Amino acid sequence: MQASVDDARKLMQVLSNSDRMMLLCEIGQGEKCVSELEAVLNIHQPTLSQQLTVLRKEKLVKTRRDGKQIYYSLASEIAIAVMSVLYKYFCKR
Repeated sequence: MQASVDDARKLMQVLSNSDRMMLLCEIGQGEKCVSELEAVLNIHQPTLSQQLTVLRKEKLVKTRRDGKQIYYSLASEIAIAVMSVLYKYFCKR
């Protein structure tokens, strides 16, 4: 049980950053490239890259390359489940 609690705590830490939360809300609606995320969320590219790196490291998002574009999508069943609940109650506002 301790391992599960630690995993949940780590997830909550990642979600506690507002930029990462906005990124996950947007990516949760479908695969997005960096330029789309930057335009929709008004997060400058250096910050965007830094936060996407954290999300990739924590295995919440995965990437797909198409030419020069890198596309992001939710990576795990847990990320999808958590974001569907958060989207329903918080992301749509």
